[in-house]
Amino acid sequence: MQADPTSHRLVVLGAGVMGSSIATMALGHGVPVVLVDIDEDTLVHARATIDRQLRHARLMGALPTDRTPGELVTTLSSHDADVTAVIEAITEDPALKAKALAEIGALIRPGTPVISNTSGIPIDELAEALPRPDELIGTHFMNPAYLIRMVEVIRGPRTSDTTIAALMSLLDTLDRKAVVVRDSPGFVTSRLLHPMINDAARLVDEGVASAEDVDTLMRGCLGHATGPLRTADMIGLDNLVDALDVLFERTGNPAHEPCDLLRRKVAAGDFGAKTDRGFYEYGKALA
Repeated sequence: MQADPTSHRLVVLGAGVMGSSIATMALGHGVPVVLVDIDEDTLVHARATIDRQLRHARLMGALPTDRTPGELVTTLSSHDADVTAVIEAITEDPALKAKALAEIGALIRPGTPVISNTSGIPIDELAEALPRPDELIGTHFMNPAYLIRMVEVIRGPRTSDTTIAALMSLLDTLDRKAVVVRDSPGFVTSRLLHPMINDAARLVDEGVASAEDVDTLMRGCLGHATGPLRTADMIGLDNLVDALDVLFERTGNPAHEPCDLLRRKVAAGDFGAKTDRGFYEYGKALA
């Protein structure tokens, strides 16, 4: 039996693409959310994005019909410690994540799980920033989090059984299925997906095939749902380059070093769907 969703109250740190998507998922399942960001305009944009995503999720049948949506509070400060869990979803920068985790860790009550939605930074590395490292656990929600039910959960070497149990209770309320993996740079999904995207971009840069043809072959021949380069646009090419840099720095594997085409696109501000242009062009920017 699932817990009463109002028994949970989340803080989500970061109101960008993933933070907004995670907030949508939680709100749609009846869980109250405090969404924190350092920029007021970002929070205003996030509210509009979340409203749109909730409508989309309902149309897709991705939300329970018997729950009242949770209350959304947006704020510039992480001052409210009366929460049952924190989900950190800021940019994939180890120093920035460590700073945010240290700040929230000093505010929340002992026993509150802190969940980092990193796509590749080792959890034990981030745990150094917390006053209670055993309360940190990793989750890798896929974008869009409000539609994709499978979640990669990363247990660090210091993550406690209590933290694992608290996260599983939350994921059950959110109707998510979890696969728990051990801590490692990139874990499973990013370690496999990101080098594939990198190689796909290299093929385009070398003139072997267009982005459309690469994705068509991967969908038609290998059963990839969207194709690696369309997936890259949804992830955000800026986020992808950051994640590949993390993998390259921590593994030394040259397959993880972002290729020239990815770096050129990011330098030009072509981040993917959220900026209207990446490997494809989009009629309306997505948040």
